Amino acid sequence: MSADAFFDSSLLLRVGCGSGFSGDRTDGAGPVVRTLVAEGGACALIFETLAERTLALAQQARSADPEAGYEPLLVELLRPVLADCLAHGIRIVGNFGAANPPAAARRIAALARELGLRTPRIAIVTGDDVDTPEHRAALRENIGPAVDAVTLVSANVYLGAAEIAGALSAGADIVVAGRVADPALTLGLAVAHYGWGWDDWERLGRATMAGHLLECAAQVTGGYFCDPGMKDVPMPHDPGFPIAEIDADGECVITKAQGTGGCVDVRTVTEQLLYEVHDPGRYLTPDVVADITDAWLEAVGPDRVALRGVTGSARPPTLKVNAYHHGGWLAEAEISYAGPNAEARARLAGDIVRRRLDGALPVRIDLIGVMSVLADDEGRAAGRAQPGAATDVRLRVAGKHADAEVARRILREVTALYTCGPAGGGGVRTAIRQRLELLTCAIPRELVRAGWHFLEETTA
Repeated sequence: MSADAFFDSSLLLRVGCGSGFSGDRTDGAGPVVRTLVAEGGACALIFETLAERTLALAQQARSADPEAGYEPLLVELLRPVLADCLAHGIRIVGNFGAANPPAAARRIAALARELGLRTPRIAIVTGDDVDTPEHRAALRENIGPAVDAVTLVSANVYLGAAEIAGALSAGADIVVAGRVADPALTLGLAVAHYGWGWDDWERLGRATMAGHLLECAAQVTGGYFCDPGMKDVPMPHDPGFPIAEIDADGECVITKAQGTGGCVDVRTVTEQLLYEVHDPGRYLTPDVVADITDAWLEAVGPDRVALRGVTGSARPPTLKVNAYHHGGWLAEAEISYAGPNAEARARLAGDIVRRRLDGALPVRIDLIGVMSVLADDEGRAAGRAQPGAATDVRLRVAGKHADAEVARRILREVTALYTCGPAGGGGVRTAIRQRLELLTCAIPRELVRAGWHFLEETTA
């Protein structure tokens, strides 16, 4: 395909997804890129790597190392596909910059040099970090005085697609962002390709929902969908990552990488379409309020589903902020009991630990293999109050406290069960980590100074 095909708005835009979260498989993008190259035309690839808590963890990493704080798997994600993307004019957009987009951009430039590739034009999106003195008043006004009573780790606003589109229109091969709304990765590409106005609410709404279908990668191609015997999926070990074909009106067809497993059908797309949508008539994003109340899905071929009928209206006057702060220490300890009467021994062990702590901190008791999801903090559920006949039980005791030394008492008490607890306990494993807790609000968008710039590389 031509390197400048991306700017030919007469061509259909194909956007593939190479990851759906931080920690996703790193081999999903390869088949997507091979499919895009085979199809030709105007093509792009997104990497979505940020969940809500991911950015706070990245900020902690950056605090420890100024050159860290971006997606840890950045190189593993890009190495297999960077050469083909640059050779065929496939634009790359990702929020894999996390808490440190400049460092991510530098690492991508270094990777290109290591691979002997041409120097890509890398753009960096800025402005999502609002953990600053100038934004503190707005955070206080919208969160409340709680923001002054905690130690913030991060505060980031969800940016929209404008900066992504601007960078692409200026010739960026790769756009590195931090916290942008997930669908904005795709919307920025569509706006740059088709040249829509930022008040073209209908098209913006449609392309936003195309981005929403892509953003979780294999969720829309059968990965998160499959349920054996109820919702079977072909080759579930290798679900192809998705591709959206977006037309000039913003409507899309969802398909997947060629030669892969998984599936795209009306059911898989319906589940992803409704994923994390609280109000189908008002799906709020920084760029548009999308409306899917009159939307419908239609199978238009094998592994091809069209989304039609999405509309949109004017964007909200505010932008969402997630602010994370230190939330004490979480201690977890586990020990196994097996054989006759194992469940009763595990319950007794949990009771021993609770009594030994004597109210120093609240704890949760889980009996993995018996009841660990639907139970209360005592490890019991309605209709199953008496010990049962389970013969393979893993006891988990967990608790949180502001003082790390108090939290560590859980670890010591569970370890002591080796000889001080019921018979036959073994396989103790313990861990303690600092918790992150969330405060969220919306602030006026005029307080946010979003922008972008190209990475300036100096050469010896």
